[in-house]
Amino acid sequence: MPLVTIDVINDVFTDRQKEQMIEKVTAAMVEVEGEAMRPVTWVRIQEFAGGDWAIGGDRLGAADVHAMAEAKTD
Repeated sequence: MPLVTIDVINDVFTDRQKEQMIEKVTAAMVEVEGEAMRPVTWVRIQEFAGGDWAIGGDRLGAADVHAMAEAKTD
């Protein structure tokens, strides 16, 4: 049975966005493994406190991720 873990920073994604992640990741796994695997495909979202993540030695919080997302849409 596949177990997929998605790690995110607290307060970055809404409940609806997390629901969409679960639905789409499950669909991707089923596409690869077949429909019979749907009932045993686990998708888990694990949230971490802001500051518990770092990229290039710089700690990140939710505000940093939101700023990066906004910069991509400009």
